[in-house]
Amino acid sequence: MDDTTHGGEASASDAVLKRGDEIGYEAVDAADGLRKGVLIDESDGAPTFAMRRFELAPGAAVPRHTNAVEHEQYVLAGEYVVGIGEEERVVSPGDALLIPAGVEHWYRNESEEPGAFICVVPNGGDAIDLVE
Repeated sequence: MDDTTHGGEASASDAVLKRGDEIGYEAVDAADGLRKGVLIDESDGAPTFAMRRFELAPGAAVPRHTNAVEHEQYVLAGEYVVGIGEEERVVSPGDALLIPAGVEHWYRNESEEPGAFICVVPNGGDAIDLVE
């Protein structure tokens, strides 16, 4: 009997635990002051979603853009502005957002404190288009 699957189902040996100090962060090219760390994705065996953590430095802004895939986000720290469509909203820890695929959105941290959020997206390709 196979140790990793039973009739196509996952087993405990497929589970992954990554410690916080194992996560590498890198700057995001499209926005000064934005860093991304991949928490879990396909490379870890996650079949459906990628979970990432973003950090938005004080004074940082992410330009208006669209993504080919939906985003589910959960605010961890700070208070910052999220623009979605034609509306801007201030978000803070505990807030959750759904940004549908193809909807224009942007971020702006006007505070003195860094912002941080979890972002979950479907695995696979994502086309990001900056809006002029």
